[in-house]
Amino acid sequence: MPASLFTRAAAVAALALIGLPARADLPIGAKAPAFVTEAALGGKASTFSMADALRKGPVVLYFFPKAFTSGCTVEAHAFAEATPEFQQLGATVIGMSSDSIETLKKFSVEACRSQFAVAADPGGRVIRQYDAGILLMPDVADRVSYLVSPAGKVIAHHASMNPESHVSQMLDAVRRWRQQQPR
Repeated sequence: MPASLFTRAAAVAALALIGLPARADLPIGAKAPAFVTEAALGGKASTFSMADALRKGPVVLYFFPKAFTSGCTVEAHAFAEATPEFQQLGATVIGMSSDSIETLKKFSVEACRSQFAVAADPGGRVIRQYDAGILLMPDVADRVSYLVSPAGKVIAHHASMNPESHVSQMLDAVRRWRQQQPR
């Protein structure tokens, strides 16, 4: 591993260990930034378009710091187990980190269990647009989840370093959204 990558990985791990509080600065009601990026599902790369996904229903966009770290793997497993329920409610789940697409291809199979896509944002552009960066490293994702309505508005967010809380918070938010929809 090149020294610069090792240093960056060590810094991300250190920040995760010291437990700086996660934050979600994109407020409820804000327009969610549209983006197109490379994503992986079941080990295969493809293009993910937020606008295309929103045409099908709400999107749970969850940001995570680093693939294959313990908390991110726990969170991916939990989202994988809950993906059928999200789909039943009409929601798409997409994870995002600053990892490379090659790393996320492996992560999509091993941690995400080929249940949902994970998107690559190696420059942190989308992470910054969603105010989902780690305080001291804004191009690296913090542990933040957003629920975006089909109209492109943020309707729920959850920020916590606890990886297990994101699925339940987002499922509850999708259920509330579903209950408000005309039958």
